[in-house]
Amino acid sequence: MNTRVVHTDETTYAGRPQASGPVTGRRVLQAAAVAATLPYLCLKGAWLAGSHIGIPDGSVLLGPGMFFKAANAVTLVMDAAVIVLVLVLTRPWGIRVPSWLLTVPVFVATGLLVPIVVAFPAQLLLGAVGLGPDAAAQAAKEPFLDPWVFNVVYTGFIVQAMALAGLFVPYARQRWGSRWQGVQGERLPSPTGVVAGAAALMAAAVAAMHLTWAFGGTAGLSASQIAQFNPQTGAVFATHGICVLVAGASAVNLALGGARQARWALAVAWTGSAAAAGWGLWLLISATGTTDPAKAVTTAMVLTYAGQMITGLLAAAVVVRFLASRRTG
Repeated sequence: MNTRVVHTDETTYAGRPQASGPVTGRRVLQAAAVAATLPYLCLKGAWLAGSHIGIPDGSVLLGPGMFFKAANAVTLVMDAAVIVLVLVLTRPWGIRVPSWLLTVPVFVATGLLVPIVVAFPAQLLLGAVGLGPDAAAQAAKEPFLDPWVFNVVYTGFIVQAMALAGLFVPYARQRWGSRWQGVQGERLPSPTGVVAGAAALMAAAVAAMHLTWAFGGTAGLSASQIAQFNPQTGAVFATHGICVLVAGASAVNLALGGARQARWALAVAWTGSAAAAGWGLWLLISATGTTDPAKAVTTAMVLTYAGQMITGLLAAAVVVRFLASRRTG
């Protein structure tokens, strides 16, 4: 008997009233998510209009070329999409939005926001106990943004992450809840196991690089990054390494099946794969914006970022196959 199979007819959910928690709590989360986008949207809009608010003299953001202008426009649209997601998750018509049109943006949002939720508080804590950059690292640091910009923007991102999670989980439970009821069930077909194994192997290699960098290793880093290293940047490397390991291990877990609760296995795999894929791609794109040879990323860094992205995509493929196996049979 296949204990994995769960028959779900998504259309049976479409006609139900949206029951995503108490109205008051939903409205608070909705307001918080929208309000948290405003600082970022205002800053990006100001920069696109030519303002230099929050950008110190000598910052690479003030350099010639279209890369950063295009990046500002794209990221402004991405943050504005959070408002659209909030509407989908809270309005009655949102339950009729095609699954892929909702889950893809939520997957991207999960991937970009979760590492910030982990790494930024860790950086603040390290700074509070005196483990921030020393004088040499400060002197080697290139001007980029004023410190207050990071505090305002990243705090907003953390609020967005918590509010979106609070809105998406009850929405997903109401619409697709039967997909993760019960235990994981039987092992997925062998091709999926091969994909999961590939994700795990690549995750181990990528995580080894990130964790080496997190603890002060210099192999594969550029000279500028070595000069600027401090415990706070190490926290970022460590976060990426952990996320990649979670992606690889959770993909194997889903492929193997078993008596573990499906909802927790799926939640961990979704989060890990999204974080690895999202930030791997983001770091790759950021690397292409470097034109100064002295600041160029190394081949090892590019390969690490590419491996990070591929690991996330492989793990995401396992997540998709797992969900598909619980709908048909």
